[in-house]
Amino acid sequence: MHTLEPILKEVAFFQGLKPEHLALVAGCATNVRYQAGDFAGRVGDPADKFWVVRQGRMTLEMFVPGRGALTVATMSEGDVAGFSWLVPPYHLRFDVRALDDTRALVFDGRCLRGKFSSDPELGFELMSRFSRLVVQRLEATGLQLVDIYGDHAAEQP
Repeated sequence: MHTLEPILKEVAFFQGLKPEHLALVAGCATNVRYQAGDFAGRVGDPADKFWVVRQGRMTLEMFVPGRGALTVATMSEGDVAGFSWLVPPYHLRFDVRALDDTRALVFDGRCLRGKFSSDPELGFELMSRFSRLVVQRLEATGLQLVDIYGDHAAEQP
């Protein structure tokens, strides 16, 4: 029987996990493919999964009336998309869309949350890793906002 453990070992996000934890996580994962433009999830959908991009690109997007879809973040090979599976009420807060033909690993969030109950060490380890990702995304978003809304008076003649 083939598992996804060898693939997960190569993903930076999972490196350093104990072998038994890697096996538990791999048991909640499957391979998926999306064509360019496909939505993996829409705002308000149940947030019961997250993705690791293996090939291609995925975006987190939000719809802004009068402006259309705005890209919040773009993920490429090795990047993780999706945090809402960790936070009640477990609904997607952004659209998740493939920019290119994309191969990804999708992880069943319900499966993982169930494993946290029986293995709190695994829960702590994954929550720590996701917390670092959330902070990185917030910092990147802050820089984008400064670029968009910052004081550009010095640029004017």
